[in-house]
Amino acid sequence: MRCPFCQHDNDRVLDTRANEDGFSVRRRRCCNNCRRRFTTYERVEEIGIRVIKKDLVREPLSREKIRGGIETACWKRPPSRERIDSVVEGIVAEIHGQFEDEVSSRQVGEIVMKHLAPLDAVAFVRFASVYQEFDSLDDFVNVLSGRQQASGTGDTTS
Repeated sequence: MRCPFCQHDNDRVLDTRANEDGFSVRRRRCCNNCRRRFTTYERVEEIGIRVIKKDLVREPLSREKIRGGIETACWKRPPSRERIDSVVEGIVAEIHGQFEDEVSSRQVGEIVMKHLAPLDAVAFVRFASVYQEFDSLDDFVNVLSGRQQASGTGDTTS
């Protein structure tokens, strides 16, 4: 591992911890040259699931694209980066658990919406409005009324 500060390739591991997701390891390291400390993350290499887009183009499942869509939906909203990271990990784990080779972008969007709804109601509606291409106010009302029925309450601000 190269030190990000001096580029020297001799370091020692000070601490190793498994992350909560069970698929990655966090290592705290110290460079033997400059003595600065840094953190690295190791992740299990995932099977290459491909996403089938609307135009039938296939591209690799991208954790960063999922995170970007959720961060955009959560813009100026309370969910922390840690909560968003946790949701992204849950989404990716669910996709890997349900699909082997390919998944449609529609199915990815549905899974994202399922995980986003309990995180933040406003972010859920923002994501749904882009994902489902809302054209009118009725589209918003339909999504909100469907969310109310799914939660069993009349409160859509949770």
